[in-house]
Amino acid sequence: MKLYRIIEKLDADFPRELACEWDNCGLLVGDAEAEIDTVLINLDVTDACVERAVKERAQLILTHHPLIFRPLGRICEQDFIARRVRKMIKNDINYFAMHTNFDIAKMADLNADDLDLKSPELLWPEGTDGSGEPYGFGRIGMVEGEPTLTAFAGRVKEAMRLPYVRIYGDPERVIRVGAVSSGAGKGAVADALKKGADVLVTGDLDYHTAIDAAGQGLALIDAGHYGTEFTYIRYMEQYVKENFPELHCLAMEIAQPYQVV
Repeated sequence: MKLYRIIEKLDADFPRELACEWDNCGLLVGDAEAEIDTVLINLDVTDACVERAVKERAQLILTHHPLIFRPLGRICEQDFIARRVRKMIKNDINYFAMHTNFDIAKMADLNADDLDLKSPELLWPEGTDGSGEPYGFGRIGMVEGEPTLTAFAGRVKEAMRLPYVRIYGDPERVIRVGAVSSGAGKGAVADALKKGADVLVTGDLDYHTAIDAAGQGLALIDAGHYGTEFTYIRYMEQYVKENFPELHCLAMEIAQPYQVV
């Protein structure tokens, strides 16, 4: 299958026009006319990901996070990003990324489903579409059973396959309204407060953001960047299998990129 046909479908379902201006989505390495029969999916283009693509003779890597965010000043083996780009080019591996456009078009709903939020609504507006409907990041909805913060954190830990989570706020607080914003979601704190969330689940929380939010009555659960976004791997593996059954689809193992000692 020609790569451009795959790209047409991806752009239709996860429109690149939804991406933030600072983002770098789309075909980042390769040739839209390339023939594709094997696809490898991961959250990031790591060395292990490129090695797997070479070993499996995959012609396409699909990731969430773009490997290239800004122009590369040099393309040499001594630069870890450029080294991966060189290896992909030498092995005729094409590379396509869907980042904030995927966050907006699908990730927020996947997070809401994983946490079983009821009647989820948009949390963090980014813009409006052609019909004036707002779109953006994250979801806010009702939490079934009104658990304590500690109990809800346990649900998050299980759903996101985490060895631990960090919580900010009263552990015995009853959680009725939950919000989630994947990745580095501290920008969602103001909207979570404004919309009456009891807790916000996100990643990459810094100290002052966390204690200031808790001081204003918003509990926080830091589930990490990977924990809130690896659902991309699961979803896209199934998506490729359903939409491109003629392709051989592979996915990297889901594993937190750190250990707790």
